[in-house]
Amino acid sequence: MATLSLSGIRKQFGPTQVLHGIDLEVEDGEMIVVVGASGCGKSTLLRIVAGLETPSSGTVRIDGRDVTRLEPADRDIAMVFQNYALYPHMTVFENMAYGLKIRRMPSAEIRRRVGEAADMLEIAALLDRKPRQLSGGQRQRVAMGRAVVREPKLFLFDEPLSNLDAKLRVQMRAEIRRLQKRLGVTSLFVTHDQVEAMTLGDRLVVMHHGRAAQVASPMQVWGEPADTYVAGFIGSPAMNFLQGTLAESGTAAALKAGVTLPFADGPRPGADGTALTIGIRPEHVEHRPAGTAALPLTVELVEPLGSETVIHGRLPGGEELVARLALAAGDIGEVLPVGLPPAAWHVFSAEGARLPARASVTA
Repeated sequence: MATLSLSGIRKQFGPTQVLHGIDLEVEDGEMIVVVGASGCGKSTLLRIVAGLETPSSGTVRIDGRDVTRLEPADRDIAMVFQNYALYPHMTVFENMAYGLKIRRMPSAEIRRRVGEAADMLEIAALLDRKPRQLSGGQRQRVAMGRAVVREPKLFLFDEPLSNLDAKLRVQMRAEIRRLQKRLGVTSLFVTHDQVEAMTLGDRLVVMHHGRAAQVASPMQVWGEPADTYVAGFIGSPAMNFLQGTLAESGTAAALKAGVTLPFADGPRPGADGTALTIGIRPEHVEHRPAGTAALPLTVELVEPLGSETVIHGRLPGGEELVARLALAAGDIGEVLPVGLPPAAWHVFSAEGARLPARASVTA
């Protein structure tokens, strides 16, 4: 087990800057998930930690030791890849034991480690099979077992579940989390899947254009997103964003949709008329009875999901709004009365940064 420290990590490929100064401190035994859209730099960051890429500047430390210029084999890490990277001509046992044999470990110790990992991952009955005789989930277990037997200081996961079907992804996600907790190995897990990120990580690093847009616990990222990118990336369906301006001495927002509502948690800084973006998650949009104070949502698409219905529509002024409602109603063209409770708002500046409430209005 170990700590991981990244200081000022930058990476440039020719004229293209891929990473713009990443700082991260990972505690002993912590599972950090690096999440973001394709091209955001998350895999490059993982490869730098692994030693497969060298940063243009910055420092990588494992357990306080500077490993920035060390080869992967000298970093005491184990990596699980998206494509499993198993040797097709070797049995499961041989695949799992290969790294230990290279290190000239005694045969008895190799058998012990492989046997324990196989039992833990429930693949003991597969040790004599070749990879072509295994299902995708079984191959992934073998790849994990190969990492486990190394007993490394650091686990690195590079989108290991991307090739699995939806049901198996859920199962393997749970197995990875249980395994990591049981072993207590410090881990860095890269994914583009926000559900994987939310369920696996002790903390998330949300990447955007080569920068860490937010580093926080999953629930903090969901409940207090640092900016509109993070707010829109985490959550499904994605957060709604509505345009408005400050009103009533900063105590309310005048929405483009035609209503002025007070902030539930206190005033915001700035002069009246200052542009704002109000975020509200689809599950927080309320369906209100006819005749109550509500906004008319003209339904454009209905997605029935059994226990709930996702409604896509437009508000007065033309802004789109998605609502996740616990009702099996709503037809295309119908007008539903909806409420946007201020207690569920996320308030951002026109530039996208989160705007916290201030304690009082300055006279």
